[in-house]
Amino acid sequence: MNKLSFRFYKDHEVRAIWDEEQSKWWFSVLDVVGAINDQADYQKNRNYWKYLKTKLRKEGNELVSATNQLKLLAADGKRYNSDVLDAIGITLLAKYTQNQRAIDFLDWFTYSDNTIDGQSRKKAYTLWESNLVADKDVGTIKALQQIHAYLFGGLYDFAGKIRTKTIAKGQTLFCLAEYLHQNLKTIEQMPENTFDEIVDKYVEMNVAHPFMEGNGRSTRIWLDLIFKKRLGVCVDWSKIDKREYLDAMVVSHLDSTKIRALLKKALTDRIADREIFMKGIDYSYYYEQEE
Repeated sequence: MNKLSFRFYKDHEVRAIWDEEQSKWWFSVLDVVGAINDQADYQKNRNYWKYLKTKLRKEGNELVSATNQLKLLAADGKRYNSDVLDAIGITLLAKYTQNQRAIDFLDWFTYSDNTIDGQSRKKAYTLWESNLVADKDVGTIKALQQIHAYLFGGLYDFAGKIRTKTIAKGQTLFCLAEYLHQNLKTIEQMPENTFDEIVDKYVEMNVAHPFMEGNGRSTRIWLDLIFKKRLGVCVDWSKIDKREYLDAMVVSHLDSTKIRALLKKALTDRIADREIFMKGIDYSYYYEQEE
């Protein structure tokens, strides 16, 4: 059994562990309780679950008997026995709670989140099987447009289309619209034979920000495709802290040292590992969540 940081729900990590014998995932009950209650305090989540278990037992609810105990990796790097439930159990737990927070969590957990971000993430999960980008197109503007159109098709009317308006985020002004097409042609021709060259190309594409929305999510997938093709590696995004990544990207157009260091330490040769891909999508969307 291997630990997996399954997904993030509003800054709460929900850990899961794969059961090879039963071919299913088990999810940390304390993580789910914390996510539903928007509570980061471990002890408060533990006390709440203890109270809830007692209440469920008195009611004769079978949910407690469905709880298993498995060793989950904690923040201190050690594994501890933790209460876990399978997907059915987690769904029943959320339904039992019966408040709006639980309903919102259940929408997320069962992939029924109908927000643009939720729908787009569901599309992103299917990229693994899609073979969307032909090998010859990796690293091109065409490939990036295909990725963006795949993620946001039917959600934005500009999905896959290069923007015609100038945009900014905070204090950062992205490439002026009148220069964007020429700039993209230049970026497309940038070499991508070494780690540094690939990161340079990624940084320049971030500065260009070719779409009205969804640039980060699309470009991180685009970056991984280049890494896979050219170097036989990809990024394990779960190893890159959200705040460190965002801060590094803000200054990357002036100094790419920080983003280079973050990406280099997170490289893995597990390019055919679906778990790495799924975690990458989860973290990529997590980076875009407002704090």
